[in-house]
Amino acid sequence: MGKRKIGKKGVIFHPKLTRGLPVGSVVRCADNSGAKIVRIISVPKFKNRHRQYPAATVGSLVVVAVQKGTPDMRRKILKGIIVRQKQHYRRKSGLWIEYEDNAIVIVSDDGEPKGTEISGPVAREAATLWPRLASIASIII
Repeated sequence: MGKRKIGKKGVIFHPKLTRGLPVGSVVRCADNSGAKIVRIISVPKFKNRHRQYPAATVGSLVVVAVQKGTPDMRRKILKGIIVRQKQHYRRKSGLWIEYEDNAIVIVSDDGEPKGTEISGPVAREAATLWPRLASIASIII
């Protein structure tokens, strides 16, 4: 019989959203950190079925490899947060949301954004989970 974990620490409520970005996806970087194009290589704390690709959704923390960008950013392994996805997802109010592109924001290990501004809209789900993103976002949808 399994053990009960009462009062788990560090678990963030993540609404049930469609996971539209599997491992291997090439994503545009939406901030001014120096990275332009990144590839998702891992989704930490992702639990799913056996032999299924890990996938991420809006607001998920992912590990990325920089494909294109400034010379000092290229070929680095960094962490990022997904702020937009093309795959539609449903909000609790019944509204279906989808964006024109997939976009990510590069963050440090403790969740602080490396850039100072975000181009384009940021999903409300990502802004509520990560308040520091909301402070530098130009538009929250």
